[in-house]
Amino acid sequence: MPILKAVFIITLSLSFNGFSYKKTTTDWELKKFKNGISVYTRLPENSEYKELKAVFQLKTSLSSIIALLNDVESYPKWVYRCGTSKVLKKDSDKHLIRHQTIVAPWPVDNRDVVVEVNSYQDEKTKIVYQKVKALPDYTPTLKNYLRIRAFTATWTLKPLKDGFVEIEYELLVNPAGAIPAWVVNMAMVDGPYETSLKMKEWLLYEKYQKASFPFISNPE
Repeated sequence: MPILKAVFIITLSLSFNGFSYKKTTTDWELKKFKNGISVYTRLPENSEYKELKAVFQLKTSLSSIIALLNDVESYPKWVYRCGTSKVLKKDSDKHLIRHQTIVAPWPVDNRDVVVEVNSYQDEKTKIVYQKVKALPDYTPTLKNYLRIRAFTATWTLKPLKDGFVEIEYELLVNPAGAIPAWVVNMAMVDGPYETSLKMKEWLLYEKYQKASFPFISNPE
């Protein structure tokens, strides 16, 4: 099914970055577990599209993860089917706006998305959060690209014992266009798994391991 394959690519290439709902019609359901990576889905209330959660643990620093997530230009190398990715505005390491394109196979149109990114640490728990939301009108739409307008995500980086961090990513996105919600829901599991697997490799690179940020402190 070419369309199903294309939606799969669009979903996983959104760099893990929906909408926020207070209630859901279902609890999180485990859809895949492999290589220490768990992928869950659930159906939020008032949405046709399922919400995604990917979780894994890695021995690394909190700063290394933010360093990789903020290295926007690297996305085409580790985010599956990411065409281009660039920073449009950066006020600090805690706040930036980025643009990303997703190359989809025929017959589905290529997508692009503009998002605002905010990072912060809870002083008490030391948990680091990165919140991502769409800014669909921040730049003019590109020729031959369909702009994604509904997109929110949260990275939750929870420090554990012995230097490990639990990395949790939640995403809800409407890929836009005339793609049925049921097709999107069928295609959303394997992509985030593949990107998580690649992310685990990249987080071990020296330049990320050596990274530090003034707003992030390690638990005592």
